[in-house]
Amino acid sequence: MKKKIRMTHQRELILQELCKCTSHPSADELHLRVKKKLPRISLATVYRNLEMLAEAGAITKIEITGRQKRFDWELQQHNHIYCVQCHRVDNILLKPGIEILRPEDDQGYAITGCRIEFTGLCPACQKKIQHELGGTGMGDKKCVPGSLNDLQRKVLKVLAGIKGACGSKEVAASSGMDAKAVSTQLTALKKKGYVDSPARCKYEITREGKKAIA
Repeated sequence: MKKKIRMTHQRELILQELCKCTSHPSADELHLRVKKKLPRISLATVYRNLEMLAEAGAITKIEITGRQKRFDWELQQHNHIYCVQCHRVDNILLKPGIEILRPEDDQGYAITGCRIEFTGLCPACQKKIQHELGGTGMGDKKCVPGSLNDLQRKVLKVLAGIKGACGSKEVAASSGMDAKAVSTQLTALKKKGYVDSPARCKYEITREGKKAIA
């Protein structure tokens, strides 16, 4: 059930900034935008208000598996595609005539919706990777986000063995590596799409990361 909330100045401003975005921003990204007009507003306040706006049905909350929550001003039902490299989220339309997926057995549930997630490389990341590989086409098997060094492989193996997201200190303790070195490798792995950060200073291995060390 949707909750009624009072539209305060903060919420109006957050909603205005969200409506200017086409990339489905996270709370962190919106906080940076709102902070330009309300310098003293905290990230926690922005996040709390976004959650309340979503509960009230004023905006849509996008929960991509294992990723940071995103928010969308568009309320009409639609699907999204997620770039595994830069983490951009865009709208994607399904071809007309595609039937809604229906389970053979609903297990007694009253089904209220269905969410389809698409992942891939956005045009900008494809172009960037192609440039880094000296013009190699995206159809070439050599066109991958990047190779791993020994330290990165070690970090990924530690993350693969930890259930849920964890901090760099936990990875350092489990791997025996220096904390600063771990932090550096996590940043590099995140850029390659092998590690994701669902929460601030928390990391977990992605599906691509698991494939890289398989």
